[in-house]
Amino acid sequence: MSKYQKTNDFNEIVYGRRSIKEYDPTVKISREEMSEILTQATKAPSSINMQPWRFVVIDSEEGKAILAPLSKFNKDKVLSSSAVIAVFADLNNIDYAEEIYSKAVELGYMPQEVKELQLNAFKPLYEKMSYEKMKDTVMLDAGLVSMQLMLVARAYGYDTNAIGGYEKDLIAEAYGLDKDRYIPVMLISIGKAINDGFQSYRLPVDTITKWK
Repeated sequence: MSKYQKTNDFNEIVYGRRSIKEYDPTVKISREEMSEILTQATKAPSSINMQPWRFVVIDSEEGKAILAPLSKFNKDKVLSSSAVIAVFADLNNIDYAEEIYSKAVELGYMPQEVKELQLNAFKPLYEKMSYEKMKDTVMLDAGLVSMQLMLVARAYGYDTNAIGGYEKDLIAEAYGLDKDRYIPVMLISIGKAINDGFQSYRLPVDTITKWK
């Protein structure tokens, strides 16, 4: 485990997770520890390993002051949490293809010929992909990293809440991002809960599953 991680107990991480609405405002997460959390979260899978997720970690008073009016129905979570992570999906993620695959070769994860074969196969397709198809792809990938981030946070002893109620059409520009390139996915508040939160009912497997 890393020096910050608190548990590897899978049941504690998964079954102990709650959507927390109130945090201890005195608890702060250092940027070093937050970087560890994000690093582990980005082990999530993504289409052709393009890793289209982008994060804005809002942990300063100034940053939260910008966010509060954009998430007024979730203002209390924003202000009391240690930080809010704004997750975006990058429509131009293919710009990083050469870096990702070249580094994989350098680290011995794949041979040079496989890199060239794969880049030649998918890069033209990605560059010509329609907006809607690319959006579907990156939103799926960003959803995977978001869930992994919340589970990693549990392993580090923190609690989270996935927030969808905010001004999605304004948030990219509010933090200096190109709104035509970066699609807002969700906000994730993170911090130390001041209560246990509420358990919630899940539909049984027989209701949601078909066997063929």
